[in-house]
Amino acid sequence: MSGSSGKHDQSFSRSDDSEEMISDEMYEASLDTSDDDSEEESMEDSEQESVDGSGSGSEWYEDGSESDEEMETNEEVGLNLAASSQIDAVLVRDIEQGSPPPNRSPQHSHESVADSVASNSDNPVQIARASDLLVAVSVVAEVNKTKITTLAASAMDELVRKAFAGEPLWQRHTGGETLNDVEYIREFRAFDVSLEELMKMVEMGDPQDFAELDGDYEFSSRMPNVPALRRGAEANVLRTEASRGVGLVRMNPSTLVECLMDLDQWSSTFSNIVSRSALLGCLSPPAAGNFNEVLQVMRAEFYVPTPLVPARECQFARYCRQFDSRTWGVVDVSLESLLQDSVIKFRRRPSGCLIQEMPNGCSKVLWVEHVEVDDSLVHILYQPLVHSGFPFCAKRWINTMIRHFDGLAALTSDSPSYIRGAVIPQKGKESLLMLSERMVRDFCIDSSASTNNKWMRFPEAEHFRVRTKSITAIPHRPTPTVVFATSVWLPVPRKRVFDYLRHGESRNQWDLLSHERVILEISHINKGQNPDNRVSVMQVNTASNKIDILYLQESYSDPVASYIVYAPLDGPAMACMLRGGNPDRVNILPSGFVVHPDGSGPSTNQEVGSSILTVAFHIIDNSATEKSISPSSVTTISRILTSTVGAIHHALQPDD
Repeated sequence: MSGSSGKHDQSFSRSDDSEEMISDEMYEASLDTSDDDSEEESMEDSEQESVDGSGSGSEWYEDGSESDEEMETNEEVGLNLAASSQIDAVLVRDIEQGSPPPNRSPQHSHESVADSVASNSDNPVQIARASDLLVAVSVVAEVNKTKITTLAASAMDELVRKAFAGEPLWQRHTGGETLNDVEYIREFRAFDVSLEELMKMVEMGDPQDFAELDGDYEFSSRMPNVPALRRGAEANVLRTEASRGVGLVRMNPSTLVECLMDLDQWSSTFSNIVSRSALLGCLSPPAAGNFNEVLQVMRAEFYVPTPLVPARECQFARYCRQFDSRTWGVVDVSLESLLQDSVIKFRRRPSGCLIQEMPNGCSKVLWVEHVEVDDSLVHILYQPLVHSGFPFCAKRWINTMIRHFDGLAALTSDSPSYIRGAVIPQKGKESLLMLSERMVRDFCIDSSASTNNKWMRFPEAEHFRVRTKSITAIPHRPTPTVVFATSVWLPVPRKRVFDYLRHGESRNQWDLLSHERVILEISHINKGQNPDNRVSVMQVNTASNKIDILYLQESYSDPVASYIVYAPLDGPAMACMLRGGNPDRVNILPSGFVVHPDGSGPSTNQEVGSSILTVAFHIIDNSATEKSISPSSVTTISRILTSTVGAIHHALQPDD
């Protein structure tokens, strides 16, 4: 949006630079799409519409009423809303006729078009930091190669033993099972006779301070009235998280192994867990596509999609071994102690998975997660959940892998999908699913506490966070946008929150753009066996039955969390996707919700307990810069978050 520049003493920023004001009505701007007299006015209007949340991702227009120059501009921007009463007919007509999209090669990949300049858009194999370069040089030194190789082999042995061990190493309880720290030290860690005596004293209840032990374990069996060492009470005290799980994945073992050992595939498959990754060295490269005995050194950052839980980063070795013709193992083990990091805030004890071939091209995956982490900076709202170990547990890794390959199966499925009675071509279904996959990936990473995301706190709203992000909708012309989010506690079970937010009939209660309008789900594509996991096309009509907005939405739920992610699209963009157009050419600004259990009770039962809801929006704001956001934008953002959360809370708890 254009506007006059001015000095603002109260601007919300990380510097004292003066900023351009953004209109306080940016979220309530008219959706009028009348023709403009010039290319610049058209650009400004389309960007204004995107600021109010209605901007979308179109790049093909077939009207023919615009000049070639205007056409090219709008096609590259892909963020304006060309709403008309004819959209519905155009969608069905174009699908039935099967007219191909314009033959244009994308000038940019989806990474460079829609992602932040400072996001995970770089090739993850590239070494971007000086510390990574030092590690890459260090690991190839012969003495370190020998140490890493020995460590990796030992880690694989430990992974197998932890995967199949029972009590006393794993102790069962109502909420699942936990790793017995004392038994783990006794079985897997080298110690001398004096340490053996100390452990016996612990088992007998004799109080001891174990802050100096490697791992900084807390033991619960202490003498009465003697307080245990509080986790986090001392600097760099690491808390242990350990879990394991098993699942059936609809893919053969060799493909799963390749997915885990290829950095690009691994980062893409687990994009809701891994925000950044780099391959620092390959000590034993694959031979003729066989990953047996391959050993790599990597760096990765792991996250939960909320700004209130810090991301976890470490360097580790990844080692693959084939045990027999039907069984593989892939293990990670941290290298921080070997590489002499000064401060260790997170490390992976031997973690990974065993993969066994099953009938019908499926694989049984047994996953073990075992980490030690300094989580002293976790926001108090998330502390009970994070301390339970649930957000980063083994089930999350397995469920993510299952969902990924269910999505691939949906891409190749010949099961027909419909929109307004018309069959969506196979190519159209593929384009829609690929665009939705990118939408969900961008949303999760954008709403996380990844080190690439420079969040700023609101002056008077402790839970609110905001940051700026540039998208390159037009080559060499970055468009400023803002991402803002909040997380709130709701005294409502996770399943109920998820169902309320994903259904179109309740959307007009919380979506400011759809308030008191009619919302219809005009198409959906199922992903996997759970009917709740689906990609939908939502249509928002006015009272006069005019289509104002089309939403692409994906909703899915697993034992760890539930997601509802959406982005507005204009009619031409949606029609192009349904015909099989290139999804990389469509610019989208994803918004949505993540629902977690609050950690106060059994986390796996979605029907009971309370929830933590994370709300995140992504809109254009031409007044924003890399370091600051104008005061009026802060006011508007605060109003959007407050109104949305308030409407959701009122609908789910009307008596409060």
